[in-house]
Amino acid sequence: MAKRKRASSRSGSSSGSIFGRIVRIAVKAVIGFVVLSLFFVVLYRFVPVPVTWTMLFDSNGMTKDWVSLSDIDPDMPRAAIAAEDSKFCQHHGFDVGAISKAVEHNEQGGRIRGGSTISQQTAKNVFLWQGGGYFRKGLEAYFTLLIEAVWGKRRIMEVYLNVAETGIGTYGVEAGAQRYFHHGADRLTPMEAGRLAAILPLPKKRAAVDPHGFTRRYGNIIARRIGIVRRDGLDACLK
Repeated sequence: MAKRKRASSRSGSSSGSIFGRIVRIAVKAVIGFVVLSLFFVVLYRFVPVPVTWTMLFDSNGMTKDWVSLSDIDPDMPRAAIAAEDSKFCQHHGFDVGAISKAVEHNEQGGRIRGGSTISQQTAKNVFLWQGGGYFRKGLEAYFTLLIEAVWGKRRIMEVYLNVAETGIGTYGVEAGAQRYFHHGADRLTPMEAGRLAAILPLPKKRAAVDPHGFTRRYGNIIARRIGIVRRDGLDACLK
């Protein structure tokens, strides 16, 4: 009987040791992830993002040219705000109203509508991969909170406009402007900025030059909304 008790005790001790080891490994992994993520978030606050996962796995290659926000025509960030996130300067990374409306719309079927803010899209584009899933969404929320706290709105917009896909194998508004209009992003007209913003959700299927149908109509709508963004100061956080 005593031998059985000792054997049972050793078995329980062994199981506890394994569980404890797993817990320690998990804790170290989480701490390592937090430290590494903080390092890159702080680093990208000051230096251009060299490459993203989307760029690396793009079978079409990548054409990009980083430019500062001050070298991008102000109508381009206004167009992005008008098209993607009208409350960009008001929220702290998440637009609860837009997310709720997107959920309600998607439950009814039809074309899927997203409720992501520019901050969320930037976090995903820079640090994560494309596609859905709750795990990736959770990481996206984590990085969104970090960049809102560390980068601020102006830097978020600058990074967004430099890493967003603007065509097949084309990244950033500078490369997009050169591809479609044969001049830099510092010379974009409201119409050109509106068309670039119109293709951001589906850059592989839409073109900014001689667009047709929905893309043309949407680009014209965004171009008109640029004036509203300017008039109502919806881009005030970028100044």
